[in-house]
Amino acid sequence: MLATGTESLLRQAREVGAEELGRLCARVSALLQAEDWGPDTLDALRRLFLIVAATKYSRRLEPACVALLQTALRSPRCPERLQLLCAAVLREMAPSDSLSLSCGQAQSSWQLGLVASVLLAQGDPQQVRTVGQRVIKVLLESRQPEGRSLTHLLPVVSRVASLAPDALPEEQTKALSKRLGDWLRYASVQQGAAHTSGGFFSTPRARQPGPVTEVDGTVATDFFTVLSTGQRFTEDQRLNVQAFSMLRTWLLQAGPAHPSATDADDRSELEGSTVSVLSAASTTSHLLPPAEWLREKALEYCQRLLEQSGRRALRKADSDLQKACLVEAVLLLDLLCRQDPAFLYRVLPCLRALRARLCGDPACARALLPVARFFLRHGEAAAVDADAVYQHLFTRIPSEHFHSPMLAFEFIQFCRDPLLLLGSNLDLLKTSFPNLFKFLAWSSPALTSEFVALLPALVDAETAVEMLHLLLDLPSLTAALDLQLRSSQAVSERPLWDISVRALGCLEALRDPQAQGLFQHLLRAKASGTTERLTPLHQLLQPLASCARVVQCAQAVPTLLRAFFAAVTQFADGALASRLALLLLERSDALFQVEGYEADVHRVLSSQFPALCKLHPPLVVEQAKELVEFVGSLGGPSGTGYMLTSVVWAVGEYLSVSWDRRCTAEQINRFFEALEALLFEVTQSRPSAALPKCPPQVITVLMTTLTKLASRSQDLIPRVSLLLSKMRTLAQSPAAGPMHSEGDLGAVRTRATELLNLLKMPSVAQFVLTPSVEVSQPRYHRDSNTALPLALDMVSRLLEREASLLPG
Repeated sequence: MLATGTESLLRQAREVGAEELGRLCARVSALLQAEDWGPDTLDALRRLFLIVAATKYSRRLEPACVALLQTALRSPRCPERLQLLCAAVLREMAPSDSLSLSCGQAQSSWQLGLVASVLLAQGDPQQVRTVGQRVIKVLLESRQPEGRSLTHLLPVVSRVASLAPDALPEEQTKALSKRLGDWLRYASVQQGAAHTSGGFFSTPRARQPGPVTEVDGTVATDFFTVLSTGQRFTEDQRLNVQAFSMLRTWLLQAGPAHPSATDADDRSELEGSTVSVLSAASTTSHLLPPAEWLREKALEYCQRLLEQSGRRALRKADSDLQKACLVEAVLLLDLLCRQDPAFLYRVLPCLRALRARLCGDPACARALLPVARFFLRHGEAAAVDADAVYQHLFTRIPSEHFHSPMLAFEFIQFCRDPLLLLGSNLDLLKTSFPNLFKFLAWSSPALTSEFVALLPALVDAETAVEMLHLLLDLPSLTAALDLQLRSSQAVSERPLWDISVRALGCLEALRDPQAQGLFQHLLRAKASGTTERLTPLHQLLQPLASCARVVQCAQAVPTLLRAFFAAVTQFADGALASRLALLLLERSDALFQVEGYEADVHRVLSSQFPALCKLHPPLVVEQAKELVEFVGSLGGPSGTGYMLTSVVWAVGEYLSVSWDRRCTAEQINRFFEALEALLFEVTQSRPSAALPKCPPQVITVLMTTLTKLASRSQDLIPRVSLLLSKMRTLAQSPAAGPMHSEGDLGAVRTRATELLNLLKMPSVAQFVLTPSVEVSQPRYHRDSNTALPLALDMVSRLLEREASLLPG
């Protein structure tokens, strides 16, 4: 999260208008034209870079200013700091038609690196090819790494390899692969010489550099790597570090070609034997082709890093570097084994030892992910059972490190690996969803899209009900995790949270034995197959409902619910659809009370309840008792009435013999009485804090459903007609004005009139309100002779004719 001062500077830079930017360009142009290389020019260029870099869209600079920036970049007299800023501004302007730079104009490797970076930012494929060939030519023609002739060019080569792998000629690629291998393996093991004044008392012994050391302070006894430490470094040691930083990109994009399948099989058998292991040590590796040479040196380098990563670092910065290099080394070993399976048998022993070490070190949780991915890809070929790694990953890592945002993202990326989703470990992944949801609960804005993609693989018929409960409880899970951290972490280890929220009462509740069981259920690591009603826990966690992290999580839940139901409806049978429908009714009034959360969730659930009924129409008849109890227990709609509207609509749509032969007149009468009482209650009661104003759509849906039920049990038609007449009269009375707008009352009057007209012809009403399955076919809506509007039009004409025959 950016500091307040940084955010303020960025906001000010984005608000700079074209006129102010023009004045700044004029000032920069005047300073550059006068070759004023002082602090004023430095400050002006810094401000210009901040302005052009702070916005997503390109800023327009004056052509004269762009030309002077290029001139300064080419000038041998311009200081390096100013040239660096000039190149940064020109990169931000890309793509630009006003550039006149070329690599041939550079007078040093420093200038060549900056000019190349500007040209690569243009995105022109031909330009990328030209830059790559020029830079690698200069790189290879340099006989010795003196000054800074090479260190600024390797990043350019790495970038070219990423943008256009085929841009570099084969001969140059082989030559650079050979030099990269040399830099990796044969860098000096002596520290760089200190700069001395050469005075009288200077002696050769005093100027003699010492050997590099390991991170634990001992003298290095093996070759130099990025984890070697010292006071000063030589140029070849810097090249060693840069070669390692670009090694994976080079091997992946522009590195050696994959060996043929026959060669790979032969070498794999050879490497797997005892004779090959003994003979490999005596093989003169310098006779290998450049591609194989680089691979060999990369393997040796990675094995050396694995050994160095096990040392106890004296400084925290070195400890962090150890973890980063460990991750990169394992990724490189994975790539080497994919490119040449013969390496697999040489890599496995050190990876097994590394796995055992990392599983016992909580501080190396991130490094365990690439190890797990390695065994996921190569475990079957090497006959290695990596179940212990996966068990450790899915049980301990989310529970202990859910508050690490980088680990959370990398962990979910690992879970989305196709090999994991299609392999034998999928069952372990599915049963571990409560643990995975801890990452989601804590970092919901960053991980929502990742979980939307992952949910279809996690949910199945066995976990669907439990997963839906946990999705609805996700904000309360966030609050519980927050509370867990507040109570258990040391002050120096606590992540950021909302300090404005006081949770002393919650912390005391956490220690309450009665609440411990609910906390443990909410924070479980694996699917338990059971559900708990967490309403008492919601009340205990209520003081945390206003936390920013809890609010953000609540805002993500509707998106996750849509993804969940989109996946479930692909495989749900009737039994699962019924269980989920009842769960929606049960949880509609048992949600964690976060501002706006209940309304957002009801909006989603109300759209999914009819979808479940459509998936399994007999649901309404099978769950008739529960639905009647739900309608009868409401006492009126809560909030906007989304859930009530969807349930009432589903009753009117699917409570019919045409959908389920088990539907009886007794069931229809029972629903009719419950809905009639509900309609009377919502229309006769005056709004209050306990009973808010009833939305008009609830009233119209109730009237329509009652009319549908009456058309299926015609003994109810007189009661419905009387009810509709009362509703039409009520909507016309002045007393209803203060409660509803004129538009709402007009909608109620219109619907009541339409339904009354339909009931005057019961057979037509049944056809319109309870159409058969055939009526749902497209031809009933396209054919003018059979279309449903034709039936309605006929009823209207008949009723108009009947009205005209009545005596005035």
